Amino acid sequence: MQRVAAVLIDIDGVLTVSWKPLPGAVEAMERLREADIPLALLTNTTSRTRASIAAALADAGFPVTEDDIFTAPVVAATYLAEHCPGARCALLNSGDIQEDLAGVTLVDLDDPAAVPDVILVGGAGPEFDYEALNSAFAHIQRGARLVAMHRNLYWRTATGLQLDTGAFLAGLERAARVEAEVIGKPAEPFFATALAHLGAGASQALMIGDDIESDVLGAQRHGITGVLVRTGKYLPEAHRAAPGEPDHVLDSFAYLPGLLQRLGR
Repeated sequence: MQRVAAVLIDIDGVLTVSWKPLPGAVEAMERLREADIPLALLTNTTSRTRASIAAALADAGFPVTEDDIFTAPVVAATYLAEHCPGARCALLNSGDIQEDLAGVTLVDLDDPAAVPDVILVGGAGPEFDYEALNSAFAHIQRGARLVAMHRNLYWRTATGLQLDTGAFLAGLERAARVEAEVIGKPAEPFFATALAHLGAGASQALMIGDDIESDVLGAQRHGITGVLVRTGKYLPEAHRAAPGEPDHVLDSFAYLPGLLQRLGR
């Protein structure tokens, strides 16, 4: 690869678990800042807004601001404005993220007076019950587009792995015989948006993540060097079964400054 000019970093499972910093993560981030390495935090998290994510990370000691953070809802809002202007969108999501969906016309999933043009699927939680999923299924059968912020199968919390959107999205797709338009990682526009912000090309960037498919191999397919960390949702069996191999594997984000030194940054 060319000289490292940008570092893209996943948050959940890489920097934090349940918003608690992983060992050495704050110190590694501070070293990146001291070296003036341009960085962006890319997250499929859909339970918090950019502002609340920035506040939680700052409270944990990370030297980041809201401008450093790119979320799936923010990118989804841009995508919908471009591809579905004026569409009525029914949001199925756990958490209040309306602040990050600027310009998106949201309607209630069960409002008979406002039939949605788009079913917008965010992060899974208690809201993904039978009634809600069946209502979404009905609207998709009537012609509503299915747009998903990501298709992650699970994520790690302080109590262990928890089911995420992908487990439900696969059922909706199969039942309705449609394929969702996915906005978050590993979709190319997500990576491209962050790189454009940093003024770097794909061949000059690293992507650090704990999800071998969405974070690492997804980035590598778009010409970005992938770095897999053995924290968060990392599972050896998922690594072995993956359709490709990461460019680099680290025990944790704490070892990233050492990798950058070896790569000549």
